[in-house]
Amino acid sequence: MNPKFERLLDRLLDRVARPSFVLRVAALAVCLLELSSAVLALMGYPTEPYDGALAGLYRRWGGDIHDTGFMLGCLGLLALFALMFWRLAREQHLDQPPRGVLARIVLLDAIALAVTPGLPFLVTVLAALLLRVRWAFGFALTQVALNLSLYWLLPSQAQRAEQLQSALPWWASSLTLATAMVALHGMAFGLGRLAANEAERRRWLQVILAEKLSGERLQVEQLRYAERMSMARELHDVMGHHLTALNLHLQLGGALMQRQDYDGAGQALEKARGGAAALLAEVRSAVSRERSAPAINLEAALHTLAQGIASTQIELELAPVARDLSPRCAHALLRCVQEAVTNSVRHAGATRVSITLTQQGDHEDARVRVRVEDNGRGARKLRPGNGLKGMQERMAELGGSAQVLRSWPGFQIELSCPRRA
Repeated sequence: MNPKFERLLDRLLDRVARPSFVLRVAALAVCLLELSSAVLALMGYPTEPYDGALAGLYRRWGGDIHDTGFMLGCLGLLALFALMFWRLAREQHLDQPPRGVLARIVLLDAIALAVTPGLPFLVTVLAALLLRVRWAFGFALTQVALNLSLYWLLPSQAQRAEQLQSALPWWASSLTLATAMVALHGMAFGLGRLAANEAERRRWLQVILAEKLSGERLQVEQLRYAERMSMARELHDVMGHHLTALNLHLQLGGALMQRQDYDGAGQALEKARGGAAALLAEVRSAVSRERSAPAINLEAALHTLAQGIASTQIELELAPVARDLSPRCAHALLRCVQEAVTNSVRHAGATRVSITLTQQGDHEDARVRVRVEDNGRGARKLRPGNGLKGMQERMAELGGSAQVLRSWPGFQIELSCPRRA
């Protein structure tokens, strides 16, 4: 098979297998089925396209559910349901649910129950994807209770005929329906939670991969710095030693040669000594420059971390000092920022994280300040865990500090340490 075709097929299968795509297609199929049934009813065929709560109320008020106005109104509600469901089932909403998602799902379910009992099943799946586990489980139980209530209070024509023909007592019919509803919505809840757990694992893997890539980037910078230091020591210990010895021997040779040829030998020796001294000074100057500039580029590692997490918008505002830090300072700050971002993405459910790095003080005695802020859930009562304690310990080892500036709403922490720690 052609490699390009295989890659295209893999991309297509990957997109088709995503929960958002599957859920959207399922909702669209159900809506198209309801639409075709409505068209057949408008053409005069004996169908009952809409048998939800709205149809039950309309019958009680003396109306006929096959009336053109009623069916067109239900078609409008069906179109509204399809639009709202399509927008809520976006891929980015599965990673980070929008604000007011519970109210949107309740409104969507109300429209579904009003139109037909076949749509709430899809809403239960969507609720299991977007809501927390407890809320989603409670929503599924509420769905079962609502379906039982509608079965007895506003039954459809088919359900009413079945009740009249059935020889079972009311409690047996209710138990049978309750069992069916528990099985149906339980399966919907389970499917939704499976997809939600998969999305959670994907976010977690993104964070781990981003941390790994940013750590590797910093490690490359540290290795580069170590290589510069090794080269500086080699230049100083080997070339400097030999050039110093050459300078001493030339001085001695000049003293000896001066006894034979005071003009030529002295002039040659003087030039050799001057050249050797200049070369030695240049080597020492290069070594001093290398030693005085132990620059570790933390900026590159932070950009790698931000680009590796797709589910959360990470904003960086970095001062130029981020490209010129000591190895210990850069390593400690990166680990602390990684921990803060992990907490924001995985535990706080943040959609935006802001990382700001600034410099305080003079060039040599400067301190680096990093502030990490998110718009996640936060905590009204902060209970420091291992992550926060670890950040405080890392900063304390360098003579710095880690302070929580705000824990609710959102979370904000400030790290500070000497630039040359």
